[in-house]
Order: sequence, then structure tokens, then C-alpha cells
Amino acid sequence: MSLRASVQEALRGHGIEAAAGDDPAALRERLNDAYLEEVRALRARQRAGEIPLRDYAAHVDALKNRFPLLSLPVAAWSE
Repeated sequence: MSLRASVQEALRGHGIEAAAGDDPAALRERLNDAYLEEVRALRARQRAGEIPLRDYAAHVDALKNRFPLLSLPVAAWSE
């Protein structure tokens, strides 16, 4: 099973390289972990006062838009 080129490119954009033994489900889990790290960092920035509460939702939306691959079913990651 080979990953779509667009999926590989999107993963690389987040610093995730697919190795020979990686299946799409494991790669999605790694991508989700990277997303959660970013969410936690964003929340910490808001709590520290770097991001006003009124702007927080816009930052969350921008973060979600940087991870569109998470909304794609894992079955569609392969060719």
C-alpha cells in the first residue's frame, strides 16, 4: 500500500516522514499527536496572556486549517 503523494507532502509539512513499515493509521496517529501538541501550546499561550481570549477562537480555527489531512478518512490516504 502506498501513500498518495499529496498525503506524503502534507505529512512532511508537519515534520512526519513515512517509513517503509508505517501504515496510514499509525501515520494519522502521529499527525494527531502533533496537532494536539500545537493545541496545548496555543492554550498555554492564551493562558499566559499572549493571546487575548476574544482572539483565541480565530487562532484555533487557523490551527485546524493547518491540519486538513486529519479530516480525510484514513482509507483515502492510500492509492
